[in-house]
Amino acid sequence: MAETEMTYTEKTHAAFGAKQPDTSDPRVLAWLIRRHGLEMTHLSRGSHIGAIFSLAEVMAVLYTRVLNVDPANPKMETRDRMILSKGHAGAAVYAALAERGFFPVEELKTHYANGSRLSGHVSHKGIPGVEFSTGSLGHGLPVAVGMAMAAKMDKKNHRVYVVLGDGECDEGSNWEAALQANQYGLDNLVAVIDHNRMQSLDFCENTLSLAPFAEKWRAFGWHVIEVDGHDTDALTAAFMQAKENKGKPTMIVAVTTKGKGVSFMENNILWHYRTPQGEEYEAALKELEAQRP
Repeated sequence: MAETEMTYTEKTHAAFGAKQPDTSDPRVLAWLIRRHGLEMTHLSRGSHIGAIFSLAEVMAVLYTRVLNVDPANPKMETRDRMILSKGHAGAAVYAALAERGFFPVEELKTHYANGSRLSGHVSHKGIPGVEFSTGSLGHGLPVAVGMAMAAKMDKKNHRVYVVLGDGECDEGSNWEAALQANQYGLDNLVAVIDHNRMQSLDFCENTLSLAPFAEKWRAFGWHVIEVDGHDTDALTAAFMQAKENKGKPTMIVAVTTKGKGVSFMENNILWHYRTPQGEEYEAALKELEAQRP
């Protein structure tokens, strides 16, 4: 079949041949998140592919091994809540949700298009599985703290997860929320930082240094786990440890590489905003195809 005749889904799944990808395997889902991220930003000429790629394993593990969610009943009362505070990497959430059955994979081709519900920064409006719209940084953690407090007050057993960027921690609202979470012993709250060490136009250390990063969260009273953010088994173990933690919120510092998976994008600040087109798109696709699990 010629490329022009292939559907979006056929094109992005082509590496699997006649087989359906096993999206219950976090390694497969992480690969698909990158493949979709490349295609979605290519089609829309959108940005933030570096952040989408650095987050792939975190999203994949959450949606395969951690979150209590049901695509057939996305609003079930007992569901876990997940907020992507770094909303500019929303394509990673959309891809994970589509591949896990919350809405058709084919809809991903409308990302960032006029009239699409799949806005560039993640939106909850009409999208099953998305809890909260984000984009302006520093809002996700405060909202997650409120959700976790409400769950405690209502004696509910669901958990609240929130994924932040490291550059986002320049925002003072996060540290106010961190104090609040410790004050109320929110052990039903798990935060993850995509610690790719880059933000917007430069490395974090050249913008506003976060070091010593993990120690800051410990000083604010959090249980802190540092982990390789591209190791799905290590991430799984960290999330399981977080479930056993009692009396305080958990922060998982996931050390990642911006642009992970495509050599010329890795640790290259250009790919915070750059869109993959032409030879760069083809080269990135070739590298990803060679990595399919």
